[in-house]
Amino acid sequence: MEQKIFHLNDEVEMKKPHPCGTNHWKIIRMGADIRIKCMGCQHSVMIPRKEFTKKLKKILVSHNE
Repeated sequence: MEQKIFHLNDEVEMKKPHPCGTNHWKIIRMGADIRIKCMGCQHSVMIPRKEFTKKLKKILVSHNE
């Protein structure tokens, strides 16, 4: 299976939408846990990296450094 490569400030699409209705997120912190911010309502969520990689659908805007 292909490993998805993502970086800080990338904008991503998750498999399930946020309750506000949007499915567009921005990665704002990386480490063992990943913090993502909803681009619709600005709510942020921290989830473990392993769970994030499972729920990631695709990278919309890449900001690789």
